[in-house]
Amino acid sequence: MIQVNVHEAKTHLSRLIEAALEGKSVTIARAGRPVVDLVAHQVPTVVIGVDGWQDYRSDPSLFDGPDAEIDDLFYGAPAS
Repeated sequence: MIQVNVHEAKTHLSRLIEAALEGKSVTIARAGRPVVDLVAHQVPTVVIGVDGWQDYRSDPSLFDGPDAEIDDLFYGAPAS
């Protein structure tokens, strides 16, 4: 485990980044009190959709054009 104060962290930031990338625990302290842990960034895994729905196909006829009833609910009946 590496613990350094803020001043030393500013001076040796590149070395501390390399240590974090190697998997070492790096802590930055202020007045001897730990305040920040330096860790390697991990790219999150993005999943689009829902597991098991890869082969699901929707009926495009369900999405054809505006719906008059929905328009009336949102915008009110057309003025006559």
